[in-house]
Amino acid sequence: MRLPTLLFAAVLFGVAANVNAQRAVDPPESIGEIEVVDQAAEQLIDPSATIEVLATDFEWSEGPVWLRDQGCVLFSDIPRNSIFKWKEGEGLSLYLKPSGYTGETPRGGEPGSNGLMIDAQGRLVMCQHGDAQVARMAAPLSAPRPVFEVIADKLDGKRLNSPNDLVIHSSGAIYFTDPPYGRLKAFNDKTRELDFQGVYRVSPEGELSLLTKELVAPNGIALSPDEQTLYVAQSNGERPIYMAYAVQADGSIDDGRVLLNVKHLGRRPGSPDGMAIDRDGNLFATGPGGVLIISPGGKHLATIRTGERIANCTFGGPDGRTLFMTSDMHLCRVRVKTAGLGF
Repeated sequence: MRLPTLLFAAVLFGVAANVNAQRAVDPPESIGEIEVVDQAAEQLIDPSATIEVLATDFEWSEGPVWLRDQGCVLFSDIPRNSIFKWKEGEGLSLYLKPSGYTGETPRGGEPGSNGLMIDAQGRLVMCQHGDAQVARMAAPLSAPRPVFEVIADKLDGKRLNSPNDLVIHSSGAIYFTDPPYGRLKAFNDKTRELDFQGVYRVSPEGELSLLTKELVAPNGIALSPDEQTLYVAQSNGERPIYMAYAVQADGSIDDGRVLLNVKHLGRRPGSPDGMAIDRDGNLFATGPGGVLIISPGGKHLATIRTGERIANCTFGGPDGRTLFMTSDMHLCRVRVKTAGLGF
């Protein structure tokens, strides 16, 4: 599908100054622990590293992204249809509302934005649950407004489910997942126009293509440092896996392989979800128990455990050695020895 040129302005809600029930935790509180599974993990994280809670009382925090120029992290609270901002020395503030649902009819469920990314032009790109699309904010990062440009919303004339997470290739192509978690009845929502959950690519020219529909619940997505491997997490209780797909010259993917199956961790809270990649290709992948540190070869090295379900994570800070984690109702961070991809 061609990239629509229509700009959609959402005027139903304004960005309020108050943060309602959400609050910064100042000074930060420490929680959890670092669980080392393989000693190789100690090259990536100190086993005694402190996990800090920076802000709390969100309904379901997700999709963190670091803004280098502003020195802050943005993240979604999906049920509250909002994006929040946290910055050292300034604390917590509401950044954008609405973030994922711009309709006039009030609705429940998880309508807000989910995964967030910054493209090469410095624009905020987001997966919008309620509007069932991938879009970019048509306003500067420094002056956010709920005005969105649609990137992808239909496949062959049929509405997407509820785009969940995304990653941007150096070419400008966007890869994203499309499970139905943002629909009012999720997998049982009878208003769905697609009968599968896909992984997609939007070309730099704006053409949408389906890469695979073989996963039951595709969720988090990431690219290896050389962009030759696309990782996709499946948040499925029967088959909680991280897949690795070889990226072809035309941007498509092969049939893939299971990088790691974490079914044996099933009693722990959480499921495979968002991921961040360090500069050496190690995966910091949310999953049962916390953030799993996984080698490029698929070996589970350690788990960063906060005691809560963790939805997503991103590297940030001045040196890229701080891992920010959206852990259920918390925004957390932990210092690591490695640095995020791109730092």
